[in-house]
Amino acid sequence: MSDPTWDLYQSLHAVLQAGSLSAASRARGLTQPTIGRHIEALEQQLGAPLFLRSPRGLTPTDLAVSLKTHLEEMHAAAAAAARDASGSADSEKGSIRIAASLIVGVEVLPQILAGFMERHPDISIELVLSNKIEDLSRRDADIAVRMARPTQGALVARKIGMLGVGFYATQGYIDRRGMPQSLDDLENHTLCGFDRERPALEALAGIDFPRPITRDVFAFRTDNDAAQVSAIRAGMGIGGVQHQIARRDGLVPVLANAFSFELECWIAMHENLKGSRRMRLMFDHLVAGFGDYLGKVR
Repeated sequence: MSDPTWDLYQSLHAVLQAGSLSAASRARGLTQPTIGRHIEALEQQLGAPLFLRSPRGLTPTDLAVSLKTHLEEMHAAAAAAARDASGSADSEKGSIRIAASLIVGVEVLPQILAGFMERHPDISIELVLSNKIEDLSRRDADIAVRMARPTQGALVARKIGMLGVGFYATQGYIDRRGMPQSLDDLENHTLCGFDRERPALEALAGIDFPRPITRDVFAFRTDNDAAQVSAIRAGMGIGGVQHQIARRDGLVPVLANAFSFELECWIAMHENLKGSRRMRLMFDHLVAGFGDYLGKVR
């Protein structure tokens, strides 16, 4: 039987994550009135409001905001416990939660994971996609594919190699607009890139472009990496694409000698998971899969 107070806190976490009672009810699989009663009951227990209600929706109070980090840790711990309990340590059965960036999760991992699922049908996979670094020490995920050296302690990590990114466009776009011969020529081309994501813009700061790299450089702007690649693939303009994805899709290199950068590719998991057979199987599979992927260059 579940702890009724924990049930209330789960509903609070869902509302904070989803932003509304209706979205939280869908996430939890409960009715909206039930979620509302949970919030009211918790407010009575705490003796203070958790949300300010207005025609525009719910606004978390300082109390609710102060609880958010604790709730995220509790939620992550509960989810990790459920995954650990889904199969014994020495079995090939249970759940594995993998964290990766959006572009890796959409464009790269499906092909790598398909073979694993074929060989291990009793292992289920949860894939969480975000450009933020998931906290493996908190078990937000079991295994992570990262484009930077892991800095958290108590991790098993393997560097697979370097992943290169360059400018690409479709042949159709080049036929219409011509091939730029220098970075200055990009002034007369449609560029696809970032909108508000500062780290992505800062990563380009070292490139000697004719003008500063700001969001205004890009005619098509989105912080969704997969949408950027889709726009480039559709012939919308020129943008940064992993060499492997570009080669697979038949994209044309643009200014290959003037613009490129590399990212480190790592596979990491918490050291406490080394005793789990299914985690080791997945870790080794990802190491091999990304090793093959990184070998498909140019």
